[in-house]
Formats: sequence, C-alpha cells, structure tokens
Amino acid sequence: MARTTYTELASPEAERLVDAFFALGHVGYVALGRGQEVLMRSHPDIVTETTPESNFYEELLVNPTLLTLAGQRGGLDCGGLGYIAVGYGGFIEMIMRMKNGHVSLGVSPKTQVGEFAKRMQAVLEQHGATYLPAAPSLLAKT
Repeated sequence: MARTTYTELASPEAERLVDAFFALGHVGYVALGRGQEVLMRSHPDIVTETTPESNFYEELLVNPTLLTLAGQRGGLDCGGLGYIAVGYGGFIEMIMRMKNGHVSLGVSPKTQVGEFAKRMQAVLEQHGATYLPAAPSLLAKT
C-alpha cells in the first residue's frame, strides 16, 4: 500500500497544489487522496489532537466514501455534488472531488463554507486538477 505521510516528499505538482491551498488562509490541514495514496500536510502553527493515523484512515476510507454517497445522491436530481463540509468541534473539514481523487482541508470554524468552496474550486482549476465527471451513460436515451 502506497502511503505518503506528513513528512515524505510528494511530486512537485502535488506540493504546489498543497501550497496553493494553504495560501487561501485559515487552512490548518491539507490532504490529497488518490486510491491508496494519501498526502497530508498540516500548518506549522496548528496544534491538534487528531493523530496522523486517524487522519490517514479518514482520507483513505471516510472521505472517499462520503464523496461517493453524496455524489450518487447529488447525481440523481440535485445537479451533482460540489463539496461536503463537516463541522467537527474545533474546525470544519471541507472535502471536494478533484481529478483522480479528492482534496480535504481543515479550516477555521468561522469559515463561510460556500464562499470557501468556490475558492477551493478556483485553486483546482488553476492547477489543472478539476474533477472530471464520469463518462456519459451507456444506456440509450429514447
């Protein structure tokens, strides 16, 4: 199982994307997930009680599952899924699909999530990492 933790270097493209998310401000944690790979970074000024192990499994299992479930629902008749915001005790976890995976940011609990999601999407667009929806349906439309 491939695993990139807080300290291992990632590709230059991934590191630039992480830096761009931190540059949004009020971001304490950035994770990029793709399959079995998880890249996690925390802001040096952030003190947290979460553990690297629990964060790893959140990114490996929980967040992709949430995106799949909410994406299925959003695809029915809601116009798709833009983002998920989870309000934990001390922060908000912003989760969004990206090209070949997902991004997860831990942000200030005072964050206006709708506006912040637009800024996240802009970063993905600037880095060519925007989520590409699945191929068109195989079922014939009559």
